[in-house]
Amino acid sequence: MTATTERVGLYPGTFDPITNGHLDIVMRAARVLDRLIVAVAANAGKGPLFTLDERVALVREDLAERAQKLGVNIEVRSFDNLLIDFARQCGAHVIIRGLRAVSDFEYEFQMAGMNARLSPDIETMFLMASERCQFISSRFVKEIGRLGGDITSFVSPRVRVELNKKFGLQ
Repeated sequence: MTATTERVGLYPGTFDPITNGHLDIVMRAARVLDRLIVAVAANAGKGPLFTLDERVALVREDLAERAQKLGVNIEVRSFDNLLIDFARQCGAHVIIRGLRAVSDFEYEFQMAGMNARLSPDIETMFLMASERCQFISSRFVKEIGRLGGDITSFVSPRVRVELNKKFGLQ
């Protein structure tokens, strides 16, 4: 009898804020893995709207009910070190990346190549965004929300409320 290895994946991102596009990738990735770690990057260089703790809390809240309903094993953790080092710390065998458009591919391809050089034993798996999510980005959601536009179809109700608070729209 051969021992089976748990298939552990890591889905990193800034998640500022988490969108329905992110949730789509998370749930699809979780179905093909034994355990998925959603890794919220500190990424202060991007000047996030939400603090790291706020982003982690929003991701946890958005995923808890969905994960339980589908019976998938998802955990949420923050990190502030090199992605490949964090993947090793977590015991991840694969890094999940979502692709929305051809414009995402060049950057993601370069990143995957660098990560493969740093740790050839950790694979990168790309998931194409679902048709209904291909145009959603956190940057656009924040811009629309800041200007008072309707972001209901792009984020969860909880994230919408928190964005409105940040923008003083409530």
